[in-house]
Amino acid sequence: MNPNDEETDPMHAAPRPMPLHASMPEGDATAPALDLIFIEGYTGETVIGIHPSEFHRTQPLVIDVQAGLPRALACDSDHIADTIDYGVVRDRLDALMRDHGVTLLEALAERIAQMLLVDFGAAWVRVKVVKPRKFDNVQAVGVQIERRRAAGQAQRAAARAPQAGAQVLRWIGAGTVPQATPPRVADGDEGSWR
Repeated sequence: MNPNDEETDPMHAAPRPMPLHASMPEGDATAPALDLIFIEGYTGETVIGIHPSEFHRTQPLVIDVQAGLPRALACDSDHIADTIDYGVVRDRLDALMRDHGVTLLEALAERIAQMLLVDFGAAWVRVKVVKPRKFDNVQAVGVQIERRRAAGQAQRAAARAPQAGAQVLRWIGAGTVPQATPPRVADGDEGSWR
């Protein structure tokens, strides 16, 4: 086989990683074009894994996310409320690093994808979660998933869009927004505090 044939022969070509900024895979030709909001190279420390050495110590993760919106209204309105605020997404990733409750990278990637689809109204997402230098002779291991919002989710997301206060309550209920310590109050006539 000619060495140059490797470039054209997919069975013998070296695998090439897909860059994060690659466009969304083509599918239905009638689907609307998407505006992509992305966070590339988010780094955080968390406890995650299935091996005993991973149970009680944090390890670094690198997360890349892309979220697609069909023609984001912000292109015309210039208002952050008309798109996905990547600052808020970053804050939610910070919260997930503290308390995600999963052991597999796949499950963490799914939680991030569902957060973007449901809470932020994305139509399509790509999430990549990486453990850098997990092994001495490997640069990185990880997962990359893509998800699309179901048709029913699109209608529910559109109905929720103007309800910003309800969104905050959902985040609090999911435990992904830090809650303030409740004020101390006097307990009855004794004057003790609780």
